[in-house]
Formats: sequence, C-alpha cells, structure tokens
Amino acid sequence: MNQPARQPSAGSRDPASSTNAGSFVLGFHGVRHQVSDVSRSVDFYARHLGFELEHQKLPEFATVAIENLKIFLSGPGASGSRLMPDGHRQEPGGWNRVVLRVADLPARIESLKKAGLRFRNEMEAGPAGRQIQLEDPDGNPGELFEPAH
Repeated sequence: MNQPARQPSAGSRDPASSTNAGSFVLGFHGVRHQVSDVSRSVDFYARHLGFELEHQKLPEFATVAIENLKIFLSGPGASGSRLMPDGHRQEPGGWNRVVLRVADLPARIESLKKAGLRFRNEMEAGPAGRQIQLEDPDGNPGELFEPAH
C-alpha cells in the first residue's frame, strides 16, 4: 500500500532549498493591530480577554499572547505603523479579525457588556456555532466564537 509522502513540519523546512513559492513561510507568527494607545490596549486584552503581556516597549509597541496566538499592538511610532510609500496611513479597524474560541458565549457577552465593552453586532448563530464581533478600544474587531455541540 502506498503511503502519502510525509511533509516536514513548519519548523524543519529550509526555505532556501525549495522552489515552491509558498514554502518560504515557516509558520504562523501573529496578528498585528494598529492602536492609538498601547498601554490601554494591553489592559483591554489582558483584563477582559485573559491575554498575557509578553513584551512591551512603551509607548510604541507591545505583544500580548494566549496559547499560540500573539497580537502585536503597534502604536504611533512603531515600525509596523509607519506610513506606506504612497503616504497611506495604517489605521485601526476593518473587517478582518482574530477569532477566539469561548465557552458559554451568552454569559461572556453579558459579562463583557457589563464591563462596558463595545460590540459591532448581536450574537449570530449558524451551522458551525455562535459568534459576535467585539471591538478593542481602537475599533479593531475580534470575534468570540462558540462551536456548535
């Protein structure tokens, strides 16, 4: 019986040895959010969502993490926030978002609303589960998701 070829793990790939266009990506590193106040954003992610502070260089930058997800908080002056060559400013917001798995979504929503957090919508339900979009202090969206049982 033929066995499928085993693919090397992301950490073992040698990007210089391959001609495959996608093979230079070694793995997931994190998500960057543009923020106006790094300290305020660190407090938001740590206090309300349980992230841990991994690194900070105030007032420009901080990294918060939970499990294998890192969010890079780039404030004014951070290298990840500089103007684009055409003069376009990197700004918070948008519709792409980090999806965070939670249990008992209705109770989470109630608790976060009592804490004064902002939501973009009401809880939605679909075949894969329930979700709601939460905004950080700068309007960057996150999604709280409870898988269907």
